[in-house]
Amino acid sequence: QVRFAESGGGLVQAGGSLRLSCAASGSTSFSNNAIGWYRQAPGKQRELVARIFSSGTADYPDSVKGRFTISRDNGKNTVTLQMNSLKPEDTAVYYCNRWPPVGSPWGQGTQVTVSS
Repeated sequence: QVRFAESGGGLVQAGGSLRLSCAASGSTSFSNNAIGWYRQAPGKQRELVARIFSSGTADYPDSVKGRFTISRDNGKNTVTLQMNSLKPEDTAVYYCNRWPPVGSPWGQGTQVTVSS
């Protein structure tokens, strides 16, 4: 069963940047899976903020397009989310998982807090 561990969150001022990392373990087919970064703010549903397919193609919702960049290293079983021009509304716990997130448990996530 594949498991994910997120890291790299923290407290940053609006306009700043953070780089999140996701390490996958327990899977020999990581490169064949689409991987997503998700976030959940207090009182809100978890939402997808970036996904990357096995081909390397990525897409984003309008809320983060042009500010967030997802990348993957299949040799290391890692996925990275570069977040620039952060806004207070980006404050949330960030998770990575398969896309769609079926059949693999959620990790602990990493907290991102953007101050105004």
